[in-house]
Amino acid sequence: MKVVIAGGGSVGTSIALDLIDRHHVVTLMEQVGELAEKLKTMLPGVSVLAADACEYSSLAAADVRSADVMIAATGDDEDNLVISWLSKQEFGVPRVISRINNARNEWLFNESWGVDVSVSTPALITSLVDEAVEIGSIIELMTLAHGKMRLIEVTLDANSPAVIQNLTLDELRLPDALRVVAVVRNEQPLVPSSSMHFLEGDHVVLMARTDATQDCTTAFIA
Repeated sequence: MKVVIAGGGSVGTSIALDLIDRHHVVTLMEQVGELAEKLKTMLPGVSVLAADACEYSSLAAADVRSADVMIAATGDDEDNLVISWLSKQEFGVPRVISRINNARNEWLFNESWGVDVSVSTPALITSLVDEAVEIGSIIELMTLAHGKMRLIEVTLDANSPAVIQNLTLDELRLPDALRVVAVVRNEQPLVPSSSMHFLEGDHVVLMARTDATQDCTTAFIA
């Protein structure tokens, strides 16, 4: 695939190196000329352009229209929103991924700004902290499908309805808006089956529609 990355900081360069190792065609846009020149020697195989990805003319020069994926990875949320919007609305990039630097801005990163997938490092770190201390709570891992779906995790305690009632996944009768996609038990990932029972300490990973939180609470939280 052809991937264009906006932002030549540590995040953008790390992504570029990983994608080149996976044999993708990668273009990196960095607006600071001196840094762009350094990156040309640091990133063999990556096409590095000294250009401001917030400008239409720069995106056109980078041939963003032919890209399969645009990654807005700058350290500025406003820039990432502008890059995402231009990439989707003006150049029709099929998949736009945007970095969120400030978790308070997360609500902006949706399809109206051209964002297909947003990645919030602060929110991810917060969720990992929550995961370490919050048993019996819903932890949001990621938003998908333009914010309409969420990947969530619940760590079951001894009072979880699924544990106390010794119900199988089939017997839980979860609605279509909620699906168990994985269970981690004793540090081992398990593929969920209709006959699976749930145990105290299970980490249950679910794909949920944003309005299905109450269904998850009813099934897994006391």
